[in-house]
Amino acid sequence: MATRRNITKQVARQGAFQVLFALQSNPDADLDDLIDQVVSELTEEVDQEYLHTIVNGVLEQQAELDPVIAQYLSEHWSLGRLTKTDLLILRIAVYEMKFQTNVPNRVALNEALELAKLFSDDKSRRFINGVLSNLI
Repeated sequence: MATRRNITKQVARQGAFQVLFALQSNPDADLDDLIDQVVSELTEEVDQEYLHTIVNGVLEQQAELDPVIAQYLSEHWSLGRLTKTDLLILRIAVYEMKFQTNVPNRVALNEALELAKLFSDDKSRRFINGVLSNLI
């Protein structure tokens, strides 16, 4: 059974995804305003500190995250061919695997699949599962 803390972290991941997605569409947006907006729209309690950690971590480490993701794509895929949604979900998961030592790899993978359920489709979920399973 999921603990309250795990649920608020799960909501933080959802919020972080929404903030990062919005930043892709509008790179000049004010980050703090975006975070405030997303948090106010979330219907469940959110671990705001963790949301900030993920957003800032993915933004700061993107140059390191993308080559890791690219390494585990099949020869027929490149980062440029991925949908923005799938790439963001992979970045969040790889960030957690590489930089959040308190998040087990399996948890990061499962949370990425949950994000894919919310923001993508079954085909993408299977693709994300394959990439992250190979990484683990």
